[in-house]
This record gives sequence, C-alpha cells and structure tokens, in this order.
Amino acid sequence: MLKIAIQKSGRLSEKSLELLAEAGISVANSDRKLVAQASNFPIALLYLRDDDIPQCVYDGVADVGVVGENVLLETGYALDVVERLGFGKCRMSLAIPKSEKYDDVAWFNGRKIATSYPKILQDFLDRSGVQADIHHISGSVEIATGVGIADAIFDIVSSGSTLLSNGLKEVDVVLHSEAVMVGKKIALEQEKAATLEKLLFRLQAVQKGRKNKYVMLNAPTASVEKITAVIPGMKSPTVVPLAQDGWCSIHSVLPEGQIWEIIDQLHSLGAQGILVMPIEKMIL
Repeated sequence: MLKIAIQKSGRLSEKSLELLAEAGISVANSDRKLVAQASNFPIALLYLRDDDIPQCVYDGVADVGVVGENVLLETGYALDVVERLGFGKCRMSLAIPKSEKYDDVAWFNGRKIATSYPKILQDFLDRSGVQADIHHISGSVEIATGVGIADAIFDIVSSGSTLLSNGLKEVDVVLHSEAVMVGKKIALEQEKAATLEKLLFRLQAVQKGRKNKYVMLNAPTASVEKITAVIPGMKSPTVVPLAQDGWCSIHSVLPEGQIWEIIDQLHSLGAQGILVMPIEKMIL
C-alpha cells in the first residue's frame, strides 16, 4: 500500500483529491480522518498540515507527499520532486511601498524585510550579494510596512490585489511555485515503486489531457496538405472524406495555449465548422 501525504484542508487538498478522482481513483473520507484508503487502487491518503508533509515523507511515515514547492524549499528536506502537478501555482515576490523608487535588488541592502519564508529569502539574498535584516512573522505579512515593522516584504503573490490594497508594489519575483509530489524514490520498496509508477502514469495522462484540446474541422480536399502542416497531431491528423465531393473532415490534438493562433491560420486556409473539445485523458 503506497502512503501519500496531502493537505488535510485547503486548496491543495481539494485539487489533489480532484486529480486522483480524474485518474479513476476513489477515496471516500467524509469525516477527513487522518488516514483514508482508496477503494479501487492500492494507496492510502494521510491528511496532514502542509508544513508537516516534507518531514513525514523524509522520515518514511509517508512514501510520497503533495506539497507546494515553496513549502518544500522552506523546510529544506532533501526530497526528490517525483512529479509536477500543474495546480497551486503562485509566485513568491519582494514588494516595497509604492512611493519608493526601485532600480535593482541592491535597494534591499541594510533594509528590514518581513516574511514567513526566511530560508527561501535568505538563499535569494545570498545569491544576490545583498545583506538585509530578515524579520520572521507568521501571517498578515503585507501589513508589515504599514505598521513600521519592516521596509519591505517577501510573500506569496497571486493577483497582486492584496499588495495594492496595502500600498505596496511587486519589484522582484524570487520563485515560481506549484504543487509537487515529493519522495525518496530510492527508498521505495519494489512493490510500492511499481504502484507509484502506475499512479504517475494515470496522473500524467490526466495532466496531458488538460493541456491539450481535440480539434475537428471540415476543409477543402485541396487544402489538406497545408492544414495538416499546421496541425500535425500526435503522429499525424486523421483525415476522413465527407459525403460532399471535394471536402474532408480533419481531426487532431493541439496544445491549449496555441489554439487561437492556430485557428486563425486554419480559417485562412479555408477550414470550416471547427470544433474544439476537452480531453479527459491523453495516453501517448
């Protein structure tokens, strides 16, 4: 039985359970007890505080864990990133009062910076050759400059609206973070390693599906060669003749981030009736 540590509550917890469900793994635990087993796959979930997950994996209490990359780096445990999970994305940034003029990171020399992530911040300052005083606080970091605790802050940023409402501006992005599955792969027993490999196969299929779209379109037969050059597909597009002479249907898979750019090209080549559909799983 492969033991997986996940957050007991919060955004990463919900997204982790959602990803497992999309991978066909059913875990019922309405009371959110400490441990819950899947009914159709050999895994057990351990519900823990996010800050405790790296240590539990490192100590062997759990085989792998799902945690924010920022938490992993802050705790400093030597664990392998087994898989990047594509959710829980954020950035960790330095911010200063909007009234301050900022040219580069040297601005922070001799300043006091408030943060809940002193290790990540110190590592960045060391790499940048900056000497600053780090003031470690828990929660409500964004008010530190307003109440005179610090000259700047280092914190997680999503939209940036919280910074603006507290009279701050983002000046340097130190880290881009997302949810990762971590573990010590070398320490896994053979049976657990095989279960992890099967689990990753499913999770990767779901993630690939999320990143791509299935596209169907009608096109003049004379344009097939040019259109298939634009949408090559995984190996090659599927081309099916239509009942109407001189026309065919073309099916392919495209990266979601390029959909609109490619659709513009398809229109210019005479494509019609373009359908873009989600993909649940994608197995190469």
